[in-house]
Amino acid sequence: MQKGNLDVAKVDVHGLVKKETVELNGVSVTRVTFDAGAKWSKDLKEYAGTHSCQLPHVALVVGGTLRVVMDDGSVEEFSKNDVMMLPPGHDAWTVGDEACVFIEFSRGNDYYGVHSH
Repeated sequence: MQKGNLDVAKVDVHGLVKKETVELNGVSVTRVTFDAGAKWSKDLKEYAGTHSCQLPHVALVVGGTLRVVMDDGSVEEFSKNDVMMLPPGHDAWTVGDEACVFIEFSRGNDYYGVHSH
């Protein structure tokens, strides 16, 4: 058995985006907070060094709304209790005045065959 707690995880902040990650054996679980006004291309693009986000994501939204635009122009919004699976090649931002919070699982990297960090 393994246990971690997101409330005591190390906080990684980039502009208006905050990430808190618990590392278990073979699985990372990250609470990602996009504060109101946060946008990947504004807050994380320079850090990532890519035109759009190239990391896949499998996550459960626990609050707020995130709008995701794929490189091909397709658009989807994800809100509380939506489960999202995003392939590489997207931008995303918070909709409205409420922060969007989602819990991300590292399985996205396995599913899309991408190795991050």
